Amino acid sequence: MGKTVLIISSDYTGQGHKSITESLCEKTEFHPNVKIHVVDGFSLGGPFLLNIGKMYGPLTRNSENLWKYLWKLSAINPSYLNDFLEVLIRDNLQKLLDEVKPDMILSVHPNFNGSILNILEKQHLKIPFITLIADLVNIYPLWADLRADYIISPTFEARHRCLEYGIPDKKIKVLGFPVRSKFFKKNKIEKVHYKKEQPFTCLIMSGGEGVGNMKKIAQTLLNHFDCSVKIVAGRNEKQRIKLEKLLKSQYGEKVEIYGFIKNIQDLMLASDIIFTRGSPNVMFEAIATATPLIITGALPGQEEDNPAFVEKLNLGVVCKNPHDIKNTINTLLENNGEKLKIMKKCQQEFINSNAAEDIFRFIVESADPYYEEKILPKKKRLL
Repeated sequence: MGKTVLIISSDYTGQGHKSITESLCEKTEFHPNVKIHVVDGFSLGGPFLLNIGKMYGPLTRNSENLWKYLWKLSAINPSYLNDFLEVLIRDNLQKLLDEVKPDMILSVHPNFNGSILNILEKQHLKIPFITLIADLVNIYPLWADLRADYIISPTFEARHRCLEYGIPDKKIKVLGFPVRSKFFKKNKIEKVHYKKEQPFTCLIMSGGEGVGNMKKIAQTLLNHFDCSVKIVAGRNEKQRIKLEKLLKSQYGEKVEIYGFIKNIQDLMLASDIIFTRGSPNVMFEAIATATPLIITGALPGQEEDNPAFVEKLNLGVVCKNPHDIKNTINTLLENNGEKLKIMKKCQQEFINSNAAEDIFRFIVESADPYYEEKILPKKKRLL
């Protein structure tokens, strides 16, 4: 019998929620009896709430301190935000439920967990509700609602935070971080030798919103190493134009600058080193391509501890000061790139390439009382 899954996602608050959703939608190809309906949670609140969602990009680009303040302020008493959003989305959510008639609801955005659960509770609707956490270490309280049937965690660090918020262990499932299949291409040409005199390619990016000091990083690389540099400015069109003007005239074909692109996996697969901020989605996509990471910073709030997470597991190194980039690259290139090779090996051992499939199967079968006997093969997970 077919099942319908309603996914509550977001199109404008970074690219991560959308990418996670796409990684799950891919799996319907192998599960034709399952239908997925995706909705931007902010759209359920009409133009007013949708415009609030669209403010995420400009806010995180232009005022990280204000973002940090708002993030921490809203975490003090999440019930206020739940009640506010409940009022805004209630009517449209009820219409959506009547239209879609979902067998279960999966939320991949924290802002809508409590508000939707409030509505389901008050309307006496017994629809299974599962949360898929999109962060790695710093978990927003809204991710951890006791009323959810299950909470899917990408890491044991996130699981630990859920336990601290009072979520019973039996409700938390650590299944990894879902990454789209196109990042797991097997035809990447592996570099055997890393030497200072050999040219290499660097990719500089900073999530979908293109924040960070990408100009300084590029200049340091191009001035001190035989390398080519590709920069992805994301949705930050002003940043793209500025970088184009400042760098192309000076470095010519050694630098390429992009806006928001859909084939980012091709740039990752063609790169030897990736510079990025601590965005979970970007980091895991880079890890999936087995490309060494240099983390240049993190968005306050949900990303604060991500750089330390990456460094602890030897998935990358942290270099927050552009002035330290030269020494960082020189260290990585020592002994024929020994540290780069070890990093790539750690990435390949760490990543769960089946995470999206495991999560998809779990959310579909979770309504079955015997799912624990059928759901996932017992295997070692390096998370």
